Amino acid sequence: MEIILREDIIGLGYKNDIVNVKSGYGRNYLIPQGKGVIASPSAKKQLAEDLKQQAAKLAALKAEAEKKAQAFEGLSLEIAAKVSATGALYGSVNAATVAEELAKKGIEVDRKIITMRDAKKVGDYEATVHFHKEVEVKVPVKVVSDAPVAAPAEAPVAAPVVEAEEEAPAAE
Repeated sequence: MEIILREDIIGLGYKNDIVNVKSGYGRNYLIPQGKGVIASPSAKKQLAEDLKQQAAKLAALKAEAEKKAQAFEGLSLEIAAKVSATGALYGSVNAATVAEELAKKGIEVDRKIITMRDAKKVGDYEATVHFHKEVEVKVPVKVVSDAPVAAPAEAPVAAPVVEAEEEAPAAE
């Protein structure tokens, strides 16, 4: 089933894209939610006319997205999280966490335009920020432990305790 998208849906397409979806997904979710319409021949003609009239506006949106993307030049995030002794995180670092860290740095980004594979271990990951159909920025994310991982301390070795045995009175 061909659908014309009315808004950006990460993983499926962007506004005004014509995408093929399963008919149940189109009929039961996209169309009732107002996220898409059936791509009939008349709807396709209307879309082409709308795109022609909005070409200047779309170019301005792309230029604005490129300007926002320049703020991410050379940016990398380091996120501290609670970590177990084996290096696994308690919870995970995901797109919402990345959005919070960006907000702390003064960059407001909606978490819905960020895609990232959930980080469940300490290490290096990559988050992608989708500003526009043609403008995406990859942000390196390093997940580190919030507490320094100390080597397990060895228990002090106690000197062997020698107990003196009480001598029983000798039997006479």
